[in-house]
Amino acid sequence: MKAIIEVSGTQIEVKKGDTIVVNRLAADEGEKVEFDRVVFVKDGNENLFGTPYVEGAKVVGKVLRHFKGRKILVFKYKRKKNYRRRRGHRQHLTEVVIEDIIRG
Repeated sequence: MKAIIEVSGTQIEVKKGDTIVVNRLAADEGEKVEFDRVVFVKDGNENLFGTPYVEGAKVVGKVLRHFKGRKILVFKYKRKKNYRRRRGHRQHLTEVVIEDIIRG
């Protein structure tokens, strides 16, 4: 069984046992999380499409850890004006393992 879920503005294809990385969730490590914004579910030969979400469907996962992503450098400049700014940014992320997909 596969599903496509929407998490913080991005769509991710998942199946049972997958490990996904999403933006930081407000849940502690080891806690269960439910994603109820399920856009699509494939169960064998049956496909369920949502308008925009599949009613009653949800994906259950478990938070493994919170961490920071790799550093991204943001460099701005204006030519001929001696204007240069360099800043770094590390996104806060959460690693989640998918435990179950419940169809609607």
